[in-house]
Amino acid sequence: MLELPDHTEHLKDDILAEQQNNNNLETPGPLQTFEENLAKGEFRIQQCKDCGQHVFYPRLLCHHCGSNALKWVAVSGKGVVYSSAVVRQRPEKGGDYNISLIDLEEGPRLMSRVVDVDPEEVAIGMQVSAHVGMINDKPAVLFYNKEQGDKEW
Repeated sequence: MLELPDHTEHLKDDILAEQQNNNNLETPGPLQTFEENLAKGEFRIQQCKDCGQHVFYPRLLCHHCGSNALKWVAVSGKGVVYSSAVVRQRPEKGGDYNISLIDLEEGPRLMSRVVDVDPEEVAIGMQVSAHVGMINDKPAVLFYNKEQGDKEW
């Protein structure tokens, strides 16, 4: 609780009201901005204005240099599979799928799925291209195998 000297006790309600107003300000955080972009069908990540490095997972500070000067930029969508694993589940629950780590051309690595090939066929070094799709009724970044997908580089 806010404690004030006796001679300023009358300011207490004003200060508490001001704090309440500040707590109610709704500015979108980095994750919300990323999700809003996906909902519009846009795959955008952050880039540091100071060091030029691309940043993913959305955050407030550049993890390369510590700057808070981050901007949202469109990415090429080009990537390479760094690692992949197959998640096994019953056909009635959707069947098997892959979880892959993808190195984006811009530098960041992200976790996603390669969706246009059998999960067992996703290979390390496979070139892939990004698109915005849906997972569990939520927009997500998914990847096509470059050779089989309909997305152009």
